Amino acid sequence: MNLAAIIPKSQFSRLNIPFLPISPSNLRWVSNSSSKTPRLPEDPKSQLVKLFNSMRNPYPNQAVEHEFALVSALKSCSSLKAILQGQQIHCLVLKTGLDSNTFIENSMVHMYAKCDRIGDAKLVFGSSSRLDLVACHIMIIGYVKSGHLDAARKLFDIMPERTCVAYTTIIKGLTQKYRWADAFYVFQDMRLAALIPNEVTMADVILSYMHLGGIREGKVLHALTAKFGLDVFVLVSTNLLHMYCTCSSLADGKRLFDEMCDKNIVSWNVMLNGYAKANLVPLARNLFERIPEKDVVSWGTMIDTYAQLGRLSEALLFYRDMLRTGLRPNDVLVVNLISACGQLMSFEGQQLHASVVNAGLDCLDFVQSTIIHFYASCNKIDLAWLQFESSNKDHLTSWNALMAGFVRNGMIAPAKKIFDDMPGRDVFSWSSMISGYSQTGQPAMALELFHGMIAANVRPNAITMVSVVSAIASVGTLEEGIWVHEYIRCNYIALNDNLSAALVDMYAKCGAIGTALEFFSQIRDRTTSISPWNAIICGLAAHGHAILSLKIFMDLQGIPIKPNSITFIGVLTACCHAGLVEVGKEYFQKMKSMYMIDPNVKHYGCMVDLLGRAGRIREAEEMIRSMPMKADVVIWGTLLAACRKHGNVEVGERAAHSLASLDASHGAGQLLLSNLYADAERWEDALGVRSAMQGRTMTRLPGSSGVV
Repeated sequence: MNLAAIIPKSQFSRLNIPFLPISPSNLRWVSNSSSKTPRLPEDPKSQLVKLFNSMRNPYPNQAVEHEFALVSALKSCSSLKAILQGQQIHCLVLKTGLDSNTFIENSMVHMYAKCDRIGDAKLVFGSSSRLDLVACHIMIIGYVKSGHLDAARKLFDIMPERTCVAYTTIIKGLTQKYRWADAFYVFQDMRLAALIPNEVTMADVILSYMHLGGIREGKVLHALTAKFGLDVFVLVSTNLLHMYCTCSSLADGKRLFDEMCDKNIVSWNVMLNGYAKANLVPLARNLFERIPEKDVVSWGTMIDTYAQLGRLSEALLFYRDMLRTGLRPNDVLVVNLISACGQLMSFEGQQLHASVVNAGLDCLDFVQSTIIHFYASCNKIDLAWLQFESSNKDHLTSWNALMAGFVRNGMIAPAKKIFDDMPGRDVFSWSSMISGYSQTGQPAMALELFHGMIAANVRPNAITMVSVVSAIASVGTLEEGIWVHEYIRCNYIALNDNLSAALVDMYAKCGAIGTALEFFSQIRDRTTSISPWNAIICGLAAHGHAILSLKIFMDLQGIPIKPNSITFIGVLTACCHAGLVEVGKEYFQKMKSMYMIDPNVKHYGCMVDLLGRAGRIREAEEMIRSMPMKADVVIWGTLLAACRKHGNVEVGERAAHSLASLDASHGAGQLLLSNLYADAERWEDALGVRSAMQGRTMTRLPGSSGVV
């Protein structure tokens, strides 16, 4: 670009450019390859005026003064991002033939890079006859700042000498793009080149490794920072602290935190967040009280901690205390609080909605969607609709929140209407609608929509696939289940615990329990939650493999994953099928005594079934009478079936009476009682029950099978 051709020469005499003072310490970024080392002018602005005057009346030995006046002016333009004035000076450089001066050339590259004109900086840089080291540094920094990381890497690979500055800039660029492994590899090359990192280098390297490795390698980095004396910098020590907290090594983190001589508010907040994420609330509370000057992040961490634990009243007390300090909530804090209100169906969220409006945060799209989600979670779908109507319809998140709200409330038709009217659809839109069909007993529609999603070139995620696999489990089509599993593999969809559990459950319900067990064996060492274990324990129990089911439960007891109430349904079901009465009773007692799990009506139902199958009818009846909740028709029906099997007419009559008091039209119960009388040869009683059935409208649940 020929700037001299587009800027009239007459403009040079009218330049009015503010200058920043320069000193030798401010010139680290310019080249030292000039043939002379000129004296720095005290007043760059006045020197530039003299330079313009000398254009008309030049005198000998003035070139050096011109050079430094131009450099000073270009530096001022860089600091102020005065691109127009910088272009005018560039034109002057071209007019005076100083564009070949490395000192000035680097200043122009720096000016364009700082003004976000990386293309013009590249043109000036490319016009040089050789690669200058300082110019390379300036361009690499400019490329990274503008997001041209590949261009920065190419220049880095060919620069005449790789310095600590160059390595640090590349590492920073890679971490900003979340390319953690690449950043660590570049650091390894830096160490092989025997270069000593600085505090900025180590801070970014620690940040990268925090997303890659385990605690052992992290401690190696800690030792390296101490060796170079970089752990005295608060930026480095805070990142080390963050690494320890992220890797769940809170003891090491606390030791480092206590040893830190200089702590800023970020350091305090990182340690606080480490305790909070580990649910160490007393330690978090104690640390919070010691923070010298709490900011909104400090308060927000404590508020979110209590909210996530369901202790909403305490979270709201913290919120009110924060407001009294004069701090105002940010968008993240109010979203977390309102979301917690939605999860707990607390109408405190309405007051928070009012404060959001007063703070002017309701214009943010994710805040709008959170409010819609809150009202829908509280079954106030009309208020959710009202909030949607007042929101920005260009925000896809608001559409998604309303549709998910309809799905949550079982209103599939309105949800489908929203889905059809949406201005666009992302993976969340498709996933919500597929989940809605799957959860409301419409698996065929869920699978049809899934194939439509693939046809629309929207890539499903793990959440989508959980709903799809669950739909397949409902219809029992093993062939389609195998195809979907292969689709997950081929598209590299992450196998989280929920998706793994869904696949195990799908294979079990489709009759392929061997495949379910084989798949579980492949993923069991990578599980971090109870869901996959529950799926295989319950699946094996349902298929009659009671001993194997109980063996896997014993294996579970050897790892740090705690069973939940669903686990014990599978365990008790396995005991039923194997007739292990005493083992079942022992596990039932351990639920409360060892695992602090209160048995629910399903657990009592399993125990009644276990005792009834073993012929211990009166013991089963006593268990029903001792239940802390009211027995349902399933439990009385189970007892009645056991009475018929073992011919206990007395208890059977009481069970039938209790069953009839809950559901007088329960046809299966009346039929069982009639057959019980018939087995005991009490024909008149049997005939009387059947006659009564004919005089009333009886109901019978339709039969269904999970395998086709």
